[in-house]
Amino acid sequence: MAGITYQLDTTQASPGETVRIKGMLFNDTDSEMPWTPPPSLVLQWRSETGKVIRSLAQLESSSHQVNLPINNFAAFTWKAVVPTEAKGLQAINIEGEPVLLALDTSALHQSPITGTPAAVPVVDAGAASPGQASDPVLPTGIVTAAGADSTEGPQPPATTTIAAVDSGSAAFENFRNAISPYEPVYFDVGQKGGSNARFQISFKYRLFTPVDPARPSFFNHFHLGYTQLALWDLDGDSKPFVDVTYNPSLFWQKERIWSPGEQSPFYAGLTAGVEHKSNGRSGPDSRSLNDVFIQPEFRYRFDGGSTLAFTPRIKAYFGKPDNDDYAHYAGHVDWKLRWAQDNGLVLTGLYRQGTEGRNAMQFEAAWPLQRTFLSMNGYLHLQYFKGYGETLLGYNQKSSGQVRLGLALVP
Repeated sequence: MAGITYQLDTTQASPGETVRIKGMLFNDTDSEMPWTPPPSLVLQWRSETGKVIRSLAQLESSSHQVNLPINNFAAFTWKAVVPTEAKGLQAINIEGEPVLLALDTSALHQSPITGTPAAVPVVDAGAASPGQASDPVLPTGIVTAAGADSTEGPQPPATTTIAAVDSGSAAFENFRNAISPYEPVYFDVGQKGGSNARFQISFKYRLFTPVDPARPSFFNHFHLGYTQLALWDLDGDSKPFVDVTYNPSLFWQKERIWSPGEQSPFYAGLTAGVEHKSNGRSGPDSRSLNDVFIQPEFRYRFDGGSTLAFTPRIKAYFGKPDNDDYAHYAGHVDWKLRWAQDNGLVLTGLYRQGTEGRNAMQFEAAWPLQRTFLSMNGYLHLQYFKGYGETLLGYNQKSSGQVRLGLALVP
């Protein structure tokens, strides 16, 4: 299953006070789940007399898309002011959601709901015989064994929790939630051989939205992908781009296909598809190729809150008239290893092996800037590249090694 549960942080608050609604997003499906928290929730306050008041609850953090890994959760908080006209016990509905929360707006010392202990015995609910007006009282021993007093209970608990599944029915939300990160997104700058920048943008789009998110079909795992990688000369007179690689793709992806058990920290997935790469040039500088790839994905989830992923991509090339010898430099396998902490350090290594000793290696490290004095979105990103194929234009040219530092939106 996947969805979101909501709860109030208190059971009692007076008019004019601020309360908080906590949302816990969970993902127990077999695929990463993209979701964007709404910046505000419309609340309906309903009293026992039938009076309805509507107000807004505002998201306390920024409203940006999260991509929740499988077997993970994320917390969000919206704050709302109790309306001045709210009196007594209020049933609070989050508009558009099958959620009903309860809040007592009476002063605590005057409230029969949240301020009064339950000075009554415990009954055997549902055990009343025909003709009886009430259920019989349970024996004292049974109540004591449950850890309760047989004649008087404490005040109601401080928190009321009612679960609900996110509806996500709006067409725009469905469109927006179908887009998610694919490859890393970053902008890095280096100085070797003159000031230069290397940046990449990438995303994928889910083609079919599952009718039941808990049971996606085979076709719900098809995606369109797009990645664009550029090398930019910052020292040239006109600041020219050295080369740009355009990389559209169509692929099928499922993060969990097999696991030794539902609670096992190890699981295996698969990505497979076809992609095209081109630098958009003509004449002698034209570079283009196509490949069919299959990428088994092996992941291990550590108890400390990090994930190790080994995802080798095996490729077979076709339709590469501009560069028939491409495989001699890039090889047929991208060996990739990644270790990522939850909201922490991300380390990635990539290695390609061609023929006659030709190879390429890339190492990356990223650290969330929210955990620095800057307290901003994104990651501090460090990248090192050495070998053949830093650009598609220069696939047969060797880089002696370049270190770049910058900002990553997706590490």
